[in-house]
Amino acid sequence: MTMKRATGNLKLVGGRLCLDFVNTVYARAVGEAPAKRARGDYLSGDDKLTSYPDLVAWGARAGLLADKEARRLLRAADDRPKTAGAVLKRAVKLREAIYRIIKSRLGGKRSDEADLRTINEELAFAKDHQRLMSKADGFSLEWIDDDSLDRVLWPVARSAAEVLTSDELNRVRQCGGENCGWLFLDASRNRSRQWCDMRDCGNIAKVRRFRQRRQEKQ
Repeated sequence: MTMKRATGNLKLVGGRLCLDFVNTVYARAVGEAPAKRARGDYLSGDDKLTSYPDLVAWGARAGLLADKEARRLLRAADDRPKTAGAVLKRAVKLREAIYRIIKSRLGGKRSDEADLRTINEELAFAKDHQRLMSKADGFSLEWIDDDSLDRVLWPVARSAAEVLTSDELNRVRQCGGENCGWLFLDASRNRSRQWCDMRDCGNIAKVRRFRQRRQEKQ
């Protein structure tokens, strides 16, 4: 297996780990029907988590895994392909649960209990692998270092819980770019950020507005 995957090149513009994890899907707004767009469905080709190596590559890109740790997980996945496949399914299920809960919040709707259960289940797995450790300057929660194939999911679940239970949730936005839909934490002073990345979706929108104004003048 190799770590040179599409997820290893994804931009990290969410501002929080769980948001960047949700953003392993492109074109959230794409769907054949309005109902699908409302749910945030996407075309299968826009999913960047299609294999366990994709998950590992994203974990390395997000700084969760050192190269040595990533290679160790890939070797372990080779030995346990069924487990690796099950972890991938859990990863996608967690990602979509986080997205739907935040999307519901943005729309002023109640969250689905099944989605909350999904995050709570992953939180329970994560807590089994956390320990309070003593350090020279105090204490910290640390992950137990082992070859568990689901280790990338632990910090993602914790990040989701932290965002959902903090005031930061009120600053989460969805990119207004056409066929984007990425989530990000709006850290701007006046909470006016519209785009996941001004250099991408922001510039595209600026060019589109310029062309539209020019056409109106003709």
